[in-house]
Parts: sequence; C-alpha cells; structure tokens
Amino acid sequence: MYAPITAHLYPVILAGGVGSRLWPRSRKSTPKQFLDLLGDGRSMLQHAYDRVEPLVSPSQMLVITNAEYVSDVAAQLPDLPAENIIAEPVARGSAAAIGLAAIHLARRDPDAIMAVLTADHLMRRPETLRQVLVAAAELAQRGELVTLGIRPSHPETGYGYIEMGETLGVFNHMPAQRVNRFLEKPDLATAQAFVDAGNYAWNSGMFIWRVDTILAEFEQQMPPLHHTLQGLRPALGTDAEADAFAQFWMPLTDHSTIDYGVMEGAKSVAVFPADLGWDDIGSWAALLAILEKNTDGNAAQARHVQVDSRNNLIFSAERLIAAVGLEDMIIVDTPDAVLVMPAERAQDVKKVISQLREQGLAHYLD
Repeated sequence: MYAPITAHLYPVILAGGVGSRLWPRSRKSTPKQFLDLLGDGRSMLQHAYDRVEPLVSPSQMLVITNAEYVSDVAAQLPDLPAENIIAEPVARGSAAAIGLAAIHLARRDPDAIMAVLTADHLMRRPETLRQVLVAAAELAQRGELVTLGIRPSHPETGYGYIEMGETLGVFNHMPAQRVNRFLEKPDLATAQAFVDAGNYAWNSGMFIWRVDTILAEFEQQMPPLHHTLQGLRPALGTDAEADAFAQFWMPLTDHSTIDYGVMEGAKSVAVFPADLGWDDIGSWAALLAILEKNTDGNAAQARHVQVDSRNNLIFSAERLIAAVGLEDMIIVDTPDAVLVMPAERAQDVKKVISQLREQGLAHYLD
C-alpha cells in the first residue's frame, strides 16, 4: 500500500558508536549496538533492522558504521547486501556519517529519501514508526527537513527538546508541525514548563529528507564537510576510494552532530510528534527502567539470588550473583570487570572511563 513512496525510501541506520555509558558490557570491541541488552536474543542493531524490514526490502537499507565493525554488521544482518554496509575509516561526527551515506545514495538514486535512524533506541510501537516514516517521506518530497519528535511523558532533563509551531498538514494520517527551534537539555523546572506548555517534543535524533536537500544544506551550512563529500563522491566503489578517504576524510576537523551542524540553522524544518513507545538506551538506569521486572522490581539477566533487595539491575554472563539488602542498584559483572553503583549515579560511568584512562587502565575499555 505504500509502494509509490517507499520505492525511493532508504532507511539508514547509524551504528558506529561505542556506548561507553554502558561499560563494562559495551566496549570498543563489543559496542552496545551489537549486544543483546533486552535479553530477547536480538541485538539493538537487529531490532533497528527488524522495525523497518516490513516497509522496504533489504536492498534499500543501509548501515553506516566504523570500518572495524563491518564484519559484525554483516554477521548480525545476513540479508543485508554487503555494499549496503558503509564503512567510516574513523568517526567524524554524525553530520559526516550522514553525509557519507547521502553521497552513496545520490549515486544510486537521485530521488532517494533518507530516513536516518539509530541502533540504540527502543521502540515498542514499530508499526507507528513505519506509519510516520511514510508520512515524513511524503512531506520530505517537498524539500522539508523532517525530524521525528517524541511526545514527552514526563519532564526529562536528559533529552533535547523541539518547540513545535504551526500545523503543516496531515500526511498518512499523521499531523506535521513547523519546528520553531531546537533546545538543549533543560533543567527540571524548564523541562516541566515544556511538558505543561504542550507544544514541545523530545528530540529523537531521527530525520527524514531528500538526499539532494541534505546535500544542499551541507553546502550552505557546512562548507568544509561538503568539500570533503564532493572529493569522495567520484571515488566511491573504485580503486581510488582509499586514497580519497586519506585525502579528504582523515583531515576533516569538524566533528559536528547533525543537530548542531545543520538542523539548528536550517530554514524549513518540520516535525511529526509521535508516540513510538520510545526510549533512548543510553545508560544502565535507562535500561533498568524498561526491562521486565519481577515482583520486587528487580531486572536480572544472571543466575542470582536476592534477599530483601528491590529495584535492582543485575547482569552476569557467568557468575552467580547474590544480592542482600540492596535497593535501586546496578550490578554488572563481566569476565574482567565489575560495576556496582546506585542507579541514580548511572551518568557517572563516564567518570570511571576517565579514571581508567588516567590510571593507564584503558585496556579495560577495549
């Protein structure tokens, strides 16, 4: 039923991060997108693929990742054509990653519409995602940069926000609104004011646009990146590709996110506010909040016993974990490292990462 629009729709899954806030499970050699964090036998990358697989064929899906993870992507997504795994020699920020995917698509289909998705989100309503992607593709054909907003369920301080303006119309039964502005992560009082106002959405980091539209934005707003992409474009898929990356990609010094590099300065930006059952699994506390729990509120992926313990996340691939008198704690056991912390301190994993580097223990991050 969506064939006319989906014929030119290409989901692009960003899967190049390390996910250091989920250390010690997520590391450079085994980043979070390749892990089964939900305990259902599927990795986060596989879930991202599964959500859009009913909408388009595997030949229309792309995954962009670091060069060292290409074989991991291929192993986890065996139906994905090898040429649809795009390798970055080194990470240069989300704007550059999206630009690299854009020039690949521009060579393949000048009328391509990109749907930029990520490999570290949970969505409990995948059918709504597919509906809104079709809606966004319809609007993107008009030259709009489209983002997906998440209707806020509470005053979250860990997400950026989108202020929504006038209604632009209804597409595939989904209303679209003008984006007035993007806002950085707020304090609690400001977040509560956003929720009370009713015209703010969480910034999901998912975008839909025509390939020629985003390339024109790069040319206008990020000229050095546009120059890099133009240098790479004729060499893609040829014997000159490696030299082109060395000449143009490696010296790129602007590592901007797509939000900062393009979206905040763009003129025609639209948003579809949607209820996708969405969570950004960016920390152990975020994972604890969404995992299925027993009657005491404990979420365990381990052999474990617990005495007077509530609201804990317990993970161990090998050892038995015994918890006594613990509440609101995170316990993550791996063969060479154990993390124990109150759930409310989950963001402080980044401080552990810093200390490991400072103390010459960075091999625990590999």
